[in-house]
Amino acid sequence: MKKYLLIIAVSLGIVSCSDSGDDSIPNPDPNPSPSGSAPTVPSLTEPTDNLLCIDNNLAFNWGASTDPDGDAVKYTMEISKDNQFTQVTHRFTNLTSLTKTVLLDKAVAYYWRVKATDSKSLSSEYSSVFKLYTEGQGEENHLPFSPVIIQPALNSSIQGNSVLLSWGATDVDKDALNFDVYLDTNNPPVSTVITGHTGKSYQATSLAANTTYYWKVVVKDDKGGITIGQVWSFETE
Repeated sequence: MKKYLLIIAVSLGIVSCSDSGDDSIPNPDPNPSPSGSAPTVPSLTEPTDNLLCIDNNLAFNWGASTDPDGDAVKYTMEISKDNQFTQVTHRFTNLTSLTKTVLLDKAVAYYWRVKATDSKSLSSEYSSVFKLYTEGQGEENHLPFSPVIIQPALNSSIQGNSVLLSWGATDVDKDALNFDVYLDTNNPPVSTVITGHTGKSYQATSLAANTTYYWKVVVKDDKGGITIGQVWSFETE
């Protein structure tokens, strides 16, 4: 009888050890993140920024990215009709060279950028955005480029009841520019807070707390050209 009790006790000890959670092996991550470092951001070279292109069959060129781990690098290039890249007209992936020739429409403002991705699927940020204008038949004036937001950052949160709105804007003809600024709680905004403004900033005041505001800038040149910018937003605390 004692022999049987001893066998049972040993068996329970074995079961107890096998059920212990102290020595359990964790399940591997089914989607592990790739290890290593992403390649550097490519630098755009040609067409240069703010260029008026007489030819609409253009060769786009950029500088090579380097990968800290020595991985092979490929490139993605995007061309858009707006500087927020919501109207992408051309997108090329897995490019191995540093150039791509693209046939564009005439008399259109375009924006382009490039990013690098290595063989481990780690990607750089997109490059800075360059803009160009393709010459149209018999054009005497070219529209200004879309304005670029400077501050406040898109969808940012601000403190207080005032904020400095500032933007960038250029024109391929080097025309003098002026601006109409729209700001309110509608999306898109319908209320102008200043018109014919020659500066590239405006101090908005008397803002309500805990409110989302939308704003945009309309760019005008001195020859009648008008470009309507994208809608930007910020929140007040």
